[in-house]
Amino acid sequence: MYKLLICWRYLRTRWIALASIVSVTLGVATMIVVNSVMAGFSHEMQLRLHAILSDLVVESHGLDGFPDPDWYMARLREIAGDEIAGMTPTVAVPAMLSFTYGGNWITRPVQLVGVDEKTQAEAGDFGKFLQHPANREAMNFLLRDAGYDARGVENQTPGQLRPALTEAGWKHRRRVAEHKRWADEQRKRQMAEQAVANPAPVADAQADPFAVRQEDPVKQAEQGHTFDMAKEQHTGLVLGIALATFRDELGEERFLVMPGEDVKLTFPTSGTPPRAVDSTFTVVDLYECKMSEYDASFVFVPIKRLQELRGMVDPGTGVRYATSIQIKLKPGVDGDAVRDKIRKHFPPELFAVSTWRDKQGALLAAVKMETAILNVLLFMIIAVAGFGILAIFYMIVVEKTRDIGILKSLGASASGIMGIFLGYGLSLGAVGAGMGMVLGLLFVWNINEIAHVLSLISGREVFDPSIYYFYQIPTIVDPNTITWIIVGAIGIAVLASVLPARRAAGLHPVEALRYE
Repeated sequence: MYKLLICWRYLRTRWIALASIVSVTLGVATMIVVNSVMAGFSHEMQLRLHAILSDLVVESHGLDGFPDPDWYMARLREIAGDEIAGMTPTVAVPAMLSFTYGGNWITRPVQLVGVDEKTQAEAGDFGKFLQHPANREAMNFLLRDAGYDARGVENQTPGQLRPALTEAGWKHRRRVAEHKRWADEQRKRQMAEQAVANPAPVADAQADPFAVRQEDPVKQAEQGHTFDMAKEQHTGLVLGIALATFRDELGEERFLVMPGEDVKLTFPTSGTPPRAVDSTFTVVDLYECKMSEYDASFVFVPIKRLQELRGMVDPGTGVRYATSIQIKLKPGVDGDAVRDKIRKHFPPELFAVSTWRDKQGALLAAVKMETAILNVLLFMIIAVAGFGILAIFYMIVVEKTRDIGILKSLGASASGIMGIFLGYGLSLGAVGAGMGMVLGLLFVWNINEIAHVLSLISGREVFDPSIYYFYQIPTIVDPNTITWIIVGAIGIAVLASVLPARRAAGLHPVEALRYE
């Protein structure tokens, strides 16, 4: 009992030990914050990567693809049908996206992906990142009347609401069509006035690089149909939301293009040498997976239309081509084992068979390595606190030599004296680790609010989505991780008190009291 009383008295009165407690507190809090953020990064990144890449991907090495994906999917069912939950063919090709904003043409490089809306949901989570609730339930490439979610897929903070999306759809398309009709009438009137005032030939409007590109009326007349934008749409297209938005000088999100507007896509055809083709598409929905690298690069169109435009349909047999097959496995199935099984039946010179982790292995390994290095570096903070405890305890042993001698002369054993200092070290570590756990958890739970305040103070974005992939700082609190951090901190404090405790236990009472 006397050992506990002495430890408690030292803990209350020895203010020099406060420095060690603060060091342990900061070390534990920092490690909890770093591990929670890195776990959140890793988890969210894997979710986003897995949403685009199915469990397994069988893909060709070139952009020309392979013929008859249905035959290959049937072959895959023969090889691993018991492990496969769903499959879908896709066509992926680099492309250039062009659209008008404020009378100017904007062109951006994108990754164009042709998907089958009927089977895409069977092989991935593409649909759940769309902005219209009906498309999340059953995806199609038809423009909706209204109902686009202003809050996005996930509940967002009020500052991230997108009220403009409530006007998206056919209502917005009819408004754009009316504006274009009025602009065309104004341009024709100006051209007529110029022709009367100046009989010189007037340049063709199509030569104006800033003119709104319309469908060819001669071609439409030959087909016996005039396209009416207010009532009709082109082939549907799903656009990554970062391609459709930008932030102004006040940090507010604005739309460059919305569902209901038309865009142009230019991409290479199949074959050698490839040639560039372009076509007009109508934006029918926006894709937002909260990973800026994907939101700023991916564009999705119907696979059949992309195959036709790229020449990936055999004119004689009607056989279609695809560049990859996305495979979703049943829960609990080992993806690596299925991958190895498929590789035995698909020649490596024609196909690359990989899991989604294989395709993003370098990125995931980098995150894991960074977490391990940060843990080692941050644990040194607690180690520094341990050296502080060691030095403080040696000072206490020297200062309390007489007291130790009195205790021993009264019958205290060497193990009892040693237990006092070990208990003192244990109490320092426990108090510091406990305070660090509370501080770290409070920081983690309010980390986005703290980042926002720091951004206001510094005048710059603390957490830039274009660098860190996500729009908010993701965190996951793992009880097992917190447990080993606290146990490690307490263990260092106890180990730091072993040598001073042994020295105190080895003092002889006569030697300790000789000069008193």
